[in-house]
Amino acid sequence: MKNISVIGSGTMGNGIAHLFAQHHFEVSLVDLSPDQLHKGMATIGKNMDRQIAKGTLTEADKAASLNRISPYTSLADGVNKADLVVEAATEKIEIKLDLFRQLDLLTPANAVLASNTSSISITQIAAVTQRPSQVIGMHFMNPVPVMKLVEVIRGYATSEETTRQIMDLSSQLEKVPVEVQDYPGFVANRILMPMINEAIYTLYEGVAGVSEIDTVMKLGMAHPMGPLQLADFIGLDVCLSILRVLHEGFGNPKYAPCPLLINMVAAGFKGSKSGEGFYSYPAGTKDYPVSSRFSK
Repeated sequence: MKNISVIGSGTMGNGIAHLFAQHHFEVSLVDLSPDQLHKGMATIGKNMDRQIAKGTLTEADKAASLNRISPYTSLADGVNKADLVVEAATEKIEIKLDLFRQLDLLTPANAVLASNTSSISITQIAAVTQRPSQVIGMHFMNPVPVMKLVEVIRGYATSEETTRQIMDLSSQLEKVPVEVQDYPGFVANRILMPMINEAIYTLYEGVAGVSEIDTVMKLGMAHPMGPLQLADFIGLDVCLSILRVLHEGFGNPKYAPCPLLINMVAAGFKGSKSGEGFYSYPAGTKDYPVSSRFSK
């Protein structure tokens, strides 16, 4: 695999493009929005500047890596030479199914089609293509260039060869791939999202405030980030979507999203990306959260 197409230039998409380009792959970054594509490329440059400041990247490395990324607003042009497509679009099943129908028609017959979905069924996605054995989940963690884990999700029809290719490729990217089976939420979010949801219920029921809940989990459980700040970082809308997938997929009320989370997303409070969630982000960045409207 030499030519990689990444669909979506948001937080996950630009991180995935950054990672592949830094490891000497030719990358096509595809987004229908020129503004979003420009923003994604700018983010990659800023994140590489952070690596330079830390001494893990040189200016020459940055220039070479950026030169390996070609931006496209046309899906057809962006995937017609792909050996691997990594879809990193919005976590909505309708959008993903439509994309994979198109990718199946537009990509070379031998291309592997991967989804960065954090919860949606790979089997369901693969079923809308004529190559289900070549469809797989490749779930990166955020921030992609930093986090070591890749969940490799096998759909019902994913072949051994496709799985081996993606496991090997993940290792080439200096990640640690973990193979998991295709059930709602896979492993990471099946465990993480109920914890975040319970933290929101703890706030909703008035047991403690935002900073108190996060402090207990950081100092008492050795978590690097409290669950409510982590929810802001992930995106409250994304958390809600994943919980709904779990609730629908298992039919178990323990996965039902907290009413507070539902109301916050409906009101536009989506976390750091919107400027406010459980914390406020007046500087426009997740790096500097301040006390929120929930503070005592």
